[in-house]
Amino acid sequence: MEEFKAASPLEESLNRLKLSDQKTPESGPRDAQHLQSLGSGCAPSPGQDPTEECFHDCQDSFGAKGAVLDDEGNVQDDGSSSKKQTELEEEYLLELEKDMPEEEKQKRRKESTGLKEKGNEHFKKGDYGEAEDSYTKALQICPACFQKDRAVLFSNRAAAKMKQDKTEAALSDCTKAVELDPHYVRALLRRAELYEKTEKLDEALEDYKAVLEKDPSVHQAREACMRLPQQIEERNEKLKKEMLGKLKDLGNLVLRPFGLSTENFQIKQDSSTGSYSINFVQNPNNNR
Repeated sequence: MEEFKAASPLEESLNRLKLSDQKTPESGPRDAQHLQSLGSGCAPSPGQDPTEECFHDCQDSFGAKGAVLDDEGNVQDDGSSSKKQTELEEEYLLELEKDMPEEEKQKRRKESTGLKEKGNEHFKKGDYGEAEDSYTKALQICPACFQKDRAVLFSNRAAAKMKQDKTEAALSDCTKAVELDPHYVRALLRRAELYEKTEKLDEALEDYKAVLEKDPSVHQAREACMRLPQQIEERNEKLKKEMLGKLKDLGNLVLRPFGLSTENFQIKQDSSTGSYSINFVQNPNNNR
């Protein structure tokens, strides 16, 4: 005969909790409508044909709405995000625009051209901040399929940023312009100038060489290709001396407890092979 134990108060409480968890509130029409709006990024408005195409508006996707920018044009960190305000990837934009009618593309291209001309006027007047804003708005509208148009806009915005000493942001825009149009000499030349300004001499020389390959008549690039190799060599020699000095200090620190120093070791290079040999000298001061 089986015996049944009475349930303890703790077990009864657990059973009541399980029963309450199994009950779900009935969702009303308002909840269903809310779920439907969440599940679709392009829900039709009342009276709209549900089969009508919903085209992506590029302008709504750029940067953060209402974001506060710093002097470099980046979104300031408000504690919830540290991402920079950057344009969407060109390939992603092309994918979004693949179903856009040609008429709409041409309309946006015309609007972006007007904003570019407005930016050019601001630039000529020295209003570089206003020029940058106009080029940014033009980029937000210009369809990604017009790559050369967008390359010009990125390059122009880079020029406006250069005038405001936004060096890194200008470099980024020049790189985007070159990626969109590898034969765009002006963008290459601007990037070379920025590389040189930031002491990235090797990168600057490569860009100047690329400019000369595409247009041998650019005097600035030819002059830089003659000047930079010597500067790069001098920089490398300076870095080499600094590195050897630090290694020597480290060696003296290690050898000092043994009554030695790096002066006890002489390095000689074999002129025929280019290899080095290290000789130990007991009294280096007596050999001088």
